[in-house]
Amino acid sequence: MTAIDNSAALSRGSPAETVAKLSVESFKAPMVLASMVLFFGTWQFAVWALEVQSFILPTPSAIAAQAWVDVSTGFIWPHFTRTFTEVAFGFVISVTVATILGTIIALNRAAEILFYPYILIIQTVPKVAIAPLFVIWFGFGIESKVVTAAMIAFFPMLVNIIAGLKSADERRLLLMRAYRAGPMKTYLSVRVPSMLPYMFAGMETGIIFATLGAIVGEFIGASSGLGALIVQRQAAMDTAGVFSALIFLSTMGLVLNGAVRTLKARFVYWT
Repeated sequence: MTAIDNSAALSRGSPAETVAKLSVESFKAPMVLASMVLFFGTWQFAVWALEVQSFILPTPSAIAAQAWVDVSTGFIWPHFTRTFTEVAFGFVISVTVATILGTIIALNRAAEILFYPYILIIQTVPKVAIAPLFVIWFGFGIESKVVTAAMIAFFPMLVNIIAGLKSADERRLLLMRAYRAGPMKTYLSVRVPSMLPYMFAGMETGIIFATLGAIVGEFIGASSGLGALIVQRQAAMDTAGVFSALIFLSTMGLVLNGAVRTLKARFVYWT
């Protein structure tokens, strides 16, 4: 048997290992389903047995019924679309600005000395504390929520982009200089591939932070959006309605995170 045959056999694993992996995979979905049934069943029974008031903790069936009403009547979709738009615009702005500023800081020592202290100062300030200022400056419309989403998502991506650009292999940089490659050619051929894994790691965190930022902005001042809907239903002590809005918010977060992961698999295929 050749060395290639040996490595191929090792990569395939022994028959016992293959059977074990298949067994785990085949039982994964039933185990997850069983755990969910157990969790929600226990919740339903506990609320009924302890006679918990619905405004304190509704049953899963009541939450599901409210979610169905929200969907079937179309009531939820304007709120969902408003929050989705805020998150999407805020995320795109934060990625764009973080990429531009991160490139300037990573490739220019003077810019790093000039900008980084201010970035650290702004980063240490809780974004929730300055979100009311955005409402004052940009109003109660979509603009203040987009800015809040962009601000909260910005810093994780900026730090990752700077780290990724600085992680470029020095030997490859020297090779590009030896071939007299220009700055843009070096940036695209060496630094960008080094940056992308870091960038997408920051984007996976950033998309969640952008969602949180939009919701914080809606909590402070908005008439529509999932955050505003949660506040309205909380004031009416409609706890089942609050849980229903949270379900749609969680669904949005999962979809957006899945979209970022799909892009990562497409553009960072070597990791």
